[in-house]
Amino acid sequence: MDQDRPASARVPLDTLNFFLADVRDGLGPYLAIYLLTVQHWDEASIGFTLSAAGVAGIVAQTPAGALIDAVRAKRAMLIAAAIAITVASLAIPIFPSLMPVAILQAVSGVAGAVFPPAIAAITLGIVGPKAFARRIGRNEAFNHAGNATAALLAGALAYWLGPVAVFWLMAAMALASIAATLSVPAELIDHDIARGLHDVPDNGLAARPSGFRVLLANPPLLIFACSTTLFHFANAAMLPLVGQKLALANPDLGTTLMSACIVAAQLVMVPVALIVGATADRWGRKPIFAIALAVLCLRGLLYPLSDNPYWLVGVQLLDGVGAGIFGTLFPLIISDLTAGTGHFNVAQGAIATAQGIGGALSTSVAGAIVVGYGYGAAFITLGIAAGIALALLLLLMPEPSTRTTAQAIAP
Repeated sequence: MDQDRPASARVPLDTLNFFLADVRDGLGPYLAIYLLTVQHWDEASIGFTLSAAGVAGIVAQTPAGALIDAVRAKRAMLIAAAIAITVASLAIPIFPSLMPVAILQAVSGVAGAVFPPAIAAITLGIVGPKAFARRIGRNEAFNHAGNATAALLAGALAYWLGPVAVFWLMAAMALASIAATLSVPAELIDHDIARGLHDVPDNGLAARPSGFRVLLANPPLLIFACSTTLFHFANAAMLPLVGQKLALANPDLGTTLMSACIVAAQLVMVPVALIVGATADRWGRKPIFAIALAVLCLRGLLYPLSDNPYWLVGVQLLDGVGAGIFGTLFPLIISDLTAGTGHFNVAQGAIATAQGIGGALSTSVAGAIVVGYGYGAAFITLGIAAGIALALLLLLMPEPSTRTTAQAIAP
């Protein structure tokens, strides 16, 4: 690979990840606050609505990954997805009843399935496998910096204009993300490398697609899928629940306090992502991922100890460690386990489908537990799920490597 290609694409990739940060996740926890404080929905209805995006994502993730593997118009797919999410989000204040909001969230879920494999594929196709770990760490750092910036703007705008201001902020970020996507030079993307179709060191495998059976024939990949499903079950509902607690105690400052939670975590994620990207090749993937799961478990146990806003925001700082690690390691581990197969992106989609199941169940289950037993019980349940994921990883997951891929697809 031409050594100048990654350098010439550095700024476009940085800009792309920065501006897509606020678009790729849709309204996220801000929707819960808007529905709670402006539309006066109950927690169970909010949980159902948030789950709609997750369920739609479950259906869309694997096809989206397969499509990213197959097509060369990866930038166009990013732009189309950004437009779809933005239009669906801006329509929510116009149609604020249960079923329209659930349908619009489902549209956002389908469109959001495109972002992770597309960004990872474009990155891998430009920088190649040897520089992938460090570049993914940089991607995540700019993604979190973009999230922190958007959250600061959302908090300020919501303070002056009310919770509806986040809708207009998202539209502005979407326009910027489209311009950033177009700034990535299409000619720099090697589409074979982008799908993981490259030689695997030390195993003699030919660089050819190996068939979709590689996804089911690779035990470490299945174990990783189980661990990440539990990670998302434990993590997805935590921030919305914290936002609801803050909004109930401070109705006029709910969105602003939620922004404080997001900014606090995102600012931690930036250095964490850079550190993980710089050290993952030396330290190994497994021990770093174990730290993320342990921190997530700790969050679930700490949140119920106090309703003080400073405590809740302080505990939310730990999310920066866990999410910063996970976001960086996820494509790296899958790249390790699918190297040489040509199915890097469909593997991302398949495992993201499993994550979607965990995330969708998380908000629904947590919402039901809150209604029946209170917020403390919901947080503890989520923390226990993270502990189970940690045990599964430590006991059954080997250190990911390209050699594992060779063993998985050997005849």
